[in-house]
Amino acid sequence: MKVALVHYWLVGMRGGEKVLEAFCDLYPDADIFALVADVDKLSPKIRRHKITTSFLQKLGGVKYYQKMLPLMPMALELFDLTGYDLVISSEAGPAKGVITRPDAVHVCYCHSPMRYIWDLYPQYYANAGTLTRLAMSLTSPGLRTWDVTTAARVDHFIANSAYIAKRIKKFYRRDSVVINPPVDIARFEASPSPGDYYICAGQITPYKKIDIAVEAFTRLNKKLVVIGSGATDALRKAAGPSVTFLGAVDDATMAHHFANCRALIFPGVEDFGIVPLEVLACGRPVIAFARGGALETVIDGETGILFHEQTSEALMEAVVKMDAQHQTFSPVDLRCFAMGFDRSVFVEKLRQFMEKVTLS
Repeated sequence: MKVALVHYWLVGMRGGEKVLEAFCDLYPDADIFALVADVDKLSPKIRRHKITTSFLQKLGGVKYYQKMLPLMPMALELFDLTGYDLVISSEAGPAKGVITRPDAVHVCYCHSPMRYIWDLYPQYYANAGTLTRLAMSLTSPGLRTWDVTTAARVDHFIANSAYIAKRIKKFYRRDSVVINPPVDIARFEASPSPGDYYICAGQITPYKKIDIAVEAFTRLNKKLVVIGSGATDALRKAAGPSVTFLGAVDDATMAHHFANCRALIFPGVEDFGIVPLEVLACGRPVIAFARGGALETVIDGETGILFHEQTSEALMEAVVKMDAQHQTFSPVDLRCFAMGFDRSVFVEKLRQFMEKVTLS
């Protein structure tokens, strides 16, 4: 079979790109299509493949791709995939909207239906400027219609979590198979004893609710280290002296803090959440808001503690509870749990599924 891998945009190496790498391993001769690509920021494994970008690349898409959403349907549909027998789209932004041959098999690995036109639309709208709000109001209805209709172009959906499977069913009225994304467990080592600080990690955006953690730890006067880019001046001003912002850090520094923190604070609603599993691989528990993908990895009393209201008060209660129960979480047991999501597990599940749908 001739295989095409369609990714929404290639501008860094995050969770979606790690999944793409696994597909590259399964199909080493596959060609890659993406709306835009910053090749210098990609792994050697992805760069080894032929990468075709859309016309958005020439419009400065690497820098401004987030503002080009209304043009993305056209850009995807202009990709010529008539020569491919198997098309695998990787969807978090639009990707499944490509047009394939009638006899080709199209599998979509869905990290999430587009947040910014569906369930998180009110949050993105509230945080946008006047002109952006106007543009969103004019273009979003049409984008939703296109997003729903293009779901019919997919033969098989894979969801990255049970939470996303429900969203696929809600928005697209399609069933899906759940295959959780890969975690490179070998990158992390369990630490026998924790430090005296908690951490938040990941790009700081409104839906991640880092502000709740900052407020809670400021009021508790407990140490919190916030790792990731995007901290606003308002967030920094709201933080007390016990809160430290490190900004973006390299992988080694991130792994060091995962292994030496007391626990991870995970206050947002995520599609799945790779970071909690990376922290569990280091033998550290997680305090998470009890919604979204976190419910599939944070088991209350076993791998962490859940709080049920997305408020600083509820998080403060969970932190106090963690301080009292911290010794009950075994680093060895936490790492063993994380091993169930190792990259090798993902690749094997993916291989079995792809064999089933391509040979049937």
